[in-house]
Amino acid sequence: MELAGYVVNAVVVEGRSVREVAEDHKVSKTWLYELLARHRELGEAGLVPRPKRPKTSPRQLGPEVEEEIVGLRKSLAEEGLDSGPHTIQYHLQLRHRRRRYLVPSVSSIWRVLKRRGFVVPQPQKRPRCSYVRFAAELPNECWQADTTHWGLADGTDVEILNWLDDHSRLVVSSRAFRTTKAQDVVATFEAATDELGVPASVLTDNGAIFTAESRGGRCAIETLLEALGVTYKHSRPYHPQTCGKVERFHQTLKRFLAKQKRPETIQALQDQLDRFRAYYNQARPHRAIGRRTPAQAYSSRAKAFPKSPGRSAGHYRLRRDRIDSTGKVSLRYGSRLRHIGVGRAHAGTRALLLVAERNVRVLRETGELIGQVDIDPARGYQALTKPLVSGMSRDSRPL
Repeated sequence: MELAGYVVNAVVVEGRSVREVAEDHKVSKTWLYELLARHRELGEAGLVPRPKRPKTSPRQLGPEVEEEIVGLRKSLAEEGLDSGPHTIQYHLQLRHRRRRYLVPSVSSIWRVLKRRGFVVPQPQKRPRCSYVRFAAELPNECWQADTTHWGLADGTDVEILNWLDDHSRLVVSSRAFRTTKAQDVVATFEAATDELGVPASVLTDNGAIFTAESRGGRCAIETLLEALGVTYKHSRPYHPQTCGKVERFHQTLKRFLAKQKRPETIQALQDQLDRFRAYYNQARPHRAIGRRTPAQAYSSRAKAFPKSPGRSAGHYRLRRDRIDSTGKVSLRYGSRLRHIGVGRAHAGTRALLLVAERNVRVLRETGELIGQVDIDPARGYQALTKPLVSGMSRDSRPL
C-alpha cells in the first residue's frame, strides 16, 4: 500500500502527470489509472491490495462430483480397502464408462480429499527411487509364500498362509489354519497349480514349514518342488525385504480384516479371505502394475513354466495316509494295490507319500523323510529303504 499511496498522492496532491509519475517510479500507467479510479470511489480503502483469485472457476468440480468422491472414500475406508485418489478414480471410471468427461483427474480428487480433511500429513518417507525393485518378467515365473497371524473373536490365534504371484501380484491362494503344517503348504500349492499351472520358481523365508535344511533334511514342499523341477529360493535370514511383495500383502489384508467383524470360527475367517481375494484380484487397481488389477496383469502375458521338469507332470502324485497297526501303508500302482512296509515303530503316524513314477518317498506330516522305495511292478509288498543315518555307510544302513 505504501507505493500505491505514494504514487496516488503524487498525482492528486502534488499535481504531477500520470505519465511522469509512472516513468519515474517504473510502474504501469494502467495500474496507476486503476488506483486513481479506486481512490476516487473508495478513498484510502481503495488502495488496499485485492486478492487475485478469480470469483468463478469454470473447471471447478461440482458439488455432486465432490460428494461422490467423498462417498467412495468413506465406503472403501470402512471396508478396510485402499481408498487413495488413484483407486477412487478407477471406481469412478467404472461407474461412468460412457461419460468419462465426468471423471476428474487424480490431482483434483486429491485436492477434494485434502480440502474435506481426509488427507493426513505423514512424516517424510524414504524416496521410492532409492529402492532397488525386482519383479518377475512373466506370470508364474515366481510365486512368493509366507504366513501371518490373526485372532478369532475368542482370542484364539490362527495362521494365514498366502501365495502371491511375483509378476502380477495375483493372490494365488489365501488359506486359514489353526497351525500351518508342512502338509498344508503342499496342499495349498497343489490346489493352486491345478488352477494356474506349475510356476518356474518359488520364494519363501526359512520357516520350518518351508525348509528343513537346519534339521539336516528336506520338508515336504522341498521334495515336491524338486520332483516338479521348480527352482526353490529362500530369503536371507532376518531380511524380510526379499519376500517384500507377500509381506506387503499381509499389511493390506490385515487392514481389510480389521474393518470386518471378528470371525467366530476359522471357516468364517476363510469366508472373509475368499471375499477379499476376489476383490483384490478382480477389482482393486494396483499401483505397482500400472493401476491394473492383478487378474488383468496375470492374463495379459504368457505364463512361465519350470525349465527342467525332469519328467512329465502326469507321473507325479501325492497321497496322504495313516500307517496301520502292522506298520504298512497302501498305494495303488499299475492297477494293483501295493503295500509298503514302513515299520511297526511308525504305526498310527500320519504320512505323506510323494510318488514320482516308480519312486515313492514316505514322509511324516512335519516333512521328515521316513524312507523310500522303487516299486517292483511284479510284487504286491514293497520293503521301504530307510534313510541313511549320519556316519553310517550305505552298505550298513538298516532295512
